[in-house]
Amino acid sequence: MTEDNTPDRLSAAVRQAPAGPLGKKGGARKRAAGPRKSAQAPAATVAIKPVAGPARPKRRHRGLMLSFVVLVIAPLLLTGWYLWMRAADQYGSTTGFTVRREETSPAADILGGLSQFSSSSSSDTDILYEFIQSQELVRKIDDQIGLKALYSKAWPDDPVFAFDPEGGIEDLLAFWQRMVRISYDAGAGLIELRVLAFTPEDARAIARLIFDESSQMINELSAIARDDATRYAREELERAVERLKQAREAVTAFRSRTQIVDPSADIQGQMGLLNTLQQQLAEALIELDLLRETSRENDPRIAQGERRIAVIRNRIDEERQKFGIGGQGPGGRDYATLVAEYERLTVDREFAEQSYTAALSAFDGAQAEAQRQSRYLAAYIKPTLAEEAEYPQRAMLLGLTALFLTLLWSILALIYYSLRDRR
Repeated sequence: MTEDNTPDRLSAAVRQAPAGPLGKKGGARKRAAGPRKSAQAPAATVAIKPVAGPARPKRRHRGLMLSFVVLVIAPLLLTGWYLWMRAADQYGSTTGFTVRREETSPAADILGGLSQFSSSSSSDTDILYEFIQSQELVRKIDDQIGLKALYSKAWPDDPVFAFDPEGGIEDLLAFWQRMVRISYDAGAGLIELRVLAFTPEDARAIARLIFDESSQMINELSAIARDDATRYAREELERAVERLKQAREAVTAFRSRTQIVDPSADIQGQMGLLNTLQQQLAEALIELDLLRETSRENDPRIAQGERRIAVIRNRIDEERQKFGIGGQGPGGRDYATLVAEYERLTVDREFAEQSYTAALSAFDGAQAEAQRQSRYLAAYIKPTLAEEAEYPQRAMLLGLTALFLTLLWSILALIYYSLRDRR
């Protein structure tokens, strides 16, 4: 009743309030000025609303709080219970490595030095980064130490953070990418791994196997690069060897067929024989001339000298025919043909020898260049052995869970009130 009569009393008080000082002064001015209207116009009525009472919770408020408990508090409590009561401890082993390439300066070799400049290969590191996340590496390590058994030690007590032993290689690969965390600096070519497992020894063993398999893969890439760098030189050397072999076999066959080791030496012998015959012919002619001057014409020595000169001339003609076409040299062929064939074979052999020498030098140079650019995997952090379990990071996971649950609940509440206001 008191609250209901308050507005009426306030309105009556406003209507009955006397004029203030300004009203009195105004009346004095009216009396001095002369006869005016004695009554003033009535003031406007002001309506004042009642004061709002204390807020009372309604059903929608209770539903909102209930939704907060169901969507945020309960899942958060369940998550905390699982993280601290069921989740198994995980240990981390850290290792870091990079791909290095040794390059020897040719100038240093000329000076007799052994200077080596070590540099990293970003392309090889990119390949290694993908290899560590590949199914091939997971299968190799699983075959060596039983990766499924190591990762399923906490199963079924911890189904969230442990591996299901009945999973396939694809499931193991997905779990591997959770347990092996890679930090890759593409600019410097450095790779750092954090390998997780349920015991410190298992984590370090897996990290060592990753390093060993990565080193083997880099060695295979280096061997392939060396083979590619020397393959052309090796093929050229093989062709040069085959060409030299054929050229030498052809010379050997020629010598066996003609029974002449060196036609040039044989020709020199024939030329010596011709020179001797020419000398004998000259002596016989001189003796015949002397006999004709000092003896009678029917002297038998003159006839004998003439026969000797004729024999020598016939022998000279026969020997000369061996050098011309149709002559009967060794093997029934003339010396001109034999010499031409031998010179052709000799030229082929010399060319094959020069080609072989050049190909062998190129092959040696390619091998030296490939050795100067060999790659290897260098570890700047050896696999460590953990002393305390750092994973799973329970406080961080719980905080992230609270954040996302609160965001989800806020979004759902805003959607509810927006739909309610549209009605």
